[in-house]
Amino acid sequence: MVTVKRFFLEIKSSEKKKSLKIKLPDNFEIILDNRRDFSLNKFLYKQVGTDHYWKDRLIWSDQEWLEYVSNLNLETWVVKHKENVVGYYEQEFHPAKNEIELINVGILKEYRGKKLGSVLVLHAIERAFSNKPKRMWVHTCSLDHKFALKNYESKGFKIFKKESVEFDI
Repeated sequence: MVTVKRFFLEIKSSEKKKSLKIKLPDNFEIILDNRRDFSLNKFLYKQVGTDHYWKDRLIWSDQEWLEYVSNLNLETWVVKHKENVVGYYEQEFHPAKNEIELINVGILKEYRGKKLGSVLVLHAIERAFSNKPKRMWVHTCSLDHKFALKNYESKGFKIFKKESVEFDI
């Protein structure tokens, strides 16, 4: 067991003062995956999450994955290099609270170090606030990429909750 620090961050529409510049490297694009094919989400969750001890969904059945991606309030955006998927983010609109949760953001190991995570977070913010929610929120932890927290904070996210939990790695 290890002690893991978790950080819950938010950005409110009133805090998003200007449009943030999104610049992808050549031959990269970010597209919405409308297929609702759970195999993509499952693959990316496993591949990206391996280095960061993402475990929660590893026990999900295919039916649970299908139900997850069938949620019409969930969007899966993928970053591609030419025709290859190299990363993604998932975000879910919660209509009862008029807020958007940024669920997962990740880049495959061989494409890290190209600032793609930063670009994905910027894209997620732009996409979220085009729907005028009260806020967008995300959580990260000390097991995630070493720049994850800094990435969110540099885009205007503010910590609203911290906690330490015991985690079995």
